[in-house]
Amino acid sequence: MSLLKQYWELFLVFFKIGAFTFGGGYAMIPLIRNEVVNRKLWLNDDEFMDMLALAQSAPGPISLNTALFVGNKQLGFKGSLFCGLGIILPSFIIILIIAVLFTQFKDNPVIESIFKGVRPAVVALIAAPLLGLSKSAGVNLKNIWIPIVVALAVWLLKISPVYIILFAILSGILYYLFIKLKMKR
Repeated sequence: MSLLKQYWELFLVFFKIGAFTFGGGYAMIPLIRNEVVNRKLWLNDDEFMDMLALAQSAPGPISLNTALFVGNKQLGFKGSLFCGLGIILPSFIIILIIAVLFTQFKDNPVIESIFKGVRPAVVALIAAPLLGLSKSAGVNLKNIWIPIVVALAVWLLKISPVYIILFAILSGILYYLFIKLKMKR
């Protein structure tokens, strides 16, 4: 396959994902995984999980970071550019069209109802892949209460996510120091 065809294939895969996924980056993850691990065989599952961990820790949208990492692994810097453009361009075009058209319909009660109706679906689109990814990562689902408690603490108690992250880091360090190290002895 020619190099231009490979760039075009990277672009199209991520353009398709960007164009037909609603709910943001986390909703895109299962589609990206399906394409790059199952269909195209560009990565194996372990590589994808490692790449996903890096994408989450890097600044910026997770879907863009994942696309950039996949493109870089496949075809280097230029591959990253094609994947990044592919994942961003659909959203850019859609937002541009909505911005132009929305000003005409923003006070329409039907449009408001549509947006309110889509919200629960977006939550489900984010929750379903997280459960699937947690199984792939070997996360024990009996600890599902943790993200639920965190979400409720942020929502109802208005606790800053920064404090929760700092608490989680400290808890992880203490767990490692006092429990994991004692198990090794």
